[in-house]
Amino acid sequence: MKLIILDRDGVINVYSAHHIKSPEEWKPIPGSLEAIARLTREGWRVVVATNQSGLSRGLFEMGTLNAIHTKMHKAVAQAGGRVEAVFYCPHAAEAECACRKPKAGLFNEIAARYGRELVGVPAVGDSLRDLVAAATVGARPMLVRTGKGEKTLAAGGLPADTPVFVDLGEVAEHLLRIVA
Repeated sequence: MKLIILDRDGVINVYSAHHIKSPEEWKPIPGSLEAIARLTREGWRVVVATNQSGLSRGLFEMGTLNAIHTKMHKAVAQAGGRVEAVFYCPHAAEAECACRKPKAGLFNEIAARYGRELVGVPAVGDSLRDLVAAATVGARPMLVRTGKGEKTLAAGGLPADTPVFVDLGEVAEHLLRIVA
């Protein structure tokens, strides 16, 4: 099974430092939906792992998060793709939970759900915490320059051998070229 793990904000949709608090604020990054569709057509199972501390901060409620994800699922489907599942951490950083990236809890949930280790599984993010969480479980961290990606790259300290891509479209192109 070809599996890929994507962060949401800054990878699939436009990042906001003020959180995505409504379906209206969720806007796909140009080319991201098409990239997911290409991966889906080639047999990849696409899942999302996302920190959503806006829930615990009271910026939005569970119903709103569900509506945002419904919009994302529909937009991906209209492009011909599929996001199989969304794994999210609802906690703020100060909660020190096991599921908030850079900790590996979301990745461990994905491994349990799919009954497999994540060694070598591509995991695409725009922040260091996305990449660290992936590396912790042996997944293959990949940085995109969208969202916070440029700042993350400039700050340095990426896990060893982390490839850098312009956007999710370039990630898809790379994966489809190397994994036939």
